[in-house]
Amino acid sequence: MQSNATVLVTGAAGFIGFHLTQKLTSLGFKVVGYDNLNDYYDVNLKNSRLDILRKLPGFTFEQGDLVDYKALDSVFAAYKFDYVVNLAAQAGVRYSLTNPHAYLKSNLHGFLNVLETCRHHKVKHLVYASSSSVYGANKKMPFSVHHNVDHPISLYAASKKSNELMAHTYSALFNLPTTGLRFFTVYGPYGRPDMALFIFTKAILEGRPIDVYNNGKMMRDFTYVDDIVESISRLVPKPARPNTDWNGMAPDPATSFAPYHIFNIGNNQPVELMRFIEVIEEKLGIKAIKNMMPLQEGDVPQTYADVEDLMREVDFKPSTTIESGIGRFIDWYKSYYQKK
Repeated sequence: MQSNATVLVTGAAGFIGFHLTQKLTSLGFKVVGYDNLNDYYDVNLKNSRLDILRKLPGFTFEQGDLVDYKALDSVFAAYKFDYVVNLAAQAGVRYSLTNPHAYLKSNLHGFLNVLETCRHHKVKHLVYASSSSVYGANKKMPFSVHHNVDHPISLYAASKKSNELMAHTYSALFNLPTTGLRFFTVYGPYGRPDMALFIFTKAILEGRPIDVYNNGKMMRDFTYVDDIVESISRLVPKPARPNTDWNGMAPDPATSFAPYHIFNIGNNQPVELMRFIEVIEEKLGIKAIKNMMPLQEGDVPQTYADVEDLMREVDFKPSTTIESGIGRFIDWYKSYYQKK
């Protein structure tokens, strides 16, 4: 698929934004990256990603914060975006327990500014990151976009559910096509240092113990980043459409009478945390020192994505195995940090 359309990727210096920008430019899109380069984690890693992106044909970078409406609006006015992919957010379930105010500022105020600028500048399609954490206390597996998600158990999850509600409002009031993506435990090269794979790899290489929550009895639908960005790149040029069969007497949470859609993007293959750690040990050739811990507040014991809607819409299903994906991450980790 080739395109000369212009796409705004917010959070372009972030993990998924970095990989998505590479994918979109390879498809011929002009991409403007927008990022505030905050210090939630190592800014050097964000700058390393940016150094790679700046060499790509068709890529432009603008530094700014979503909370600054005037700055964001001026970027929209200058570039006249066809599509917007909003990946900028305050991430992390555990961090939301200790720094809740950061989530309201970035994930609610910032997202409102994205919606407003998309509306006023007639963007053809807004694609935005939600999260598998919105399933909260739900127990029915696999998690389906057609299930209600009204019982979040972290403020991060509540902020992402709020994004879905806000997007629906703009789809309904202003006919703005919006697509929300519930990502399931994304991992891969240039991944975030606060994620389990990065934390485990670093600790094992340094001979330090790793904290294994819920005594290792966690199941996660680990999803390799290339599968995430393949899904997003296929969805970007396909604006959400109204569901003509939508019925307010039996409302489908994933669709609407408005141009609004929600998709899961997950591997559809839950893996036990202990198996995940085993693969890291195998790839590193080092046994981990494990510190067994109870389930942490805000965490859920299992995630498992139903991806039927995604497959129907874009004819693609994430399928990278953890053996392959973890191997690629560790190869990157060793080469990146050996250079330092």
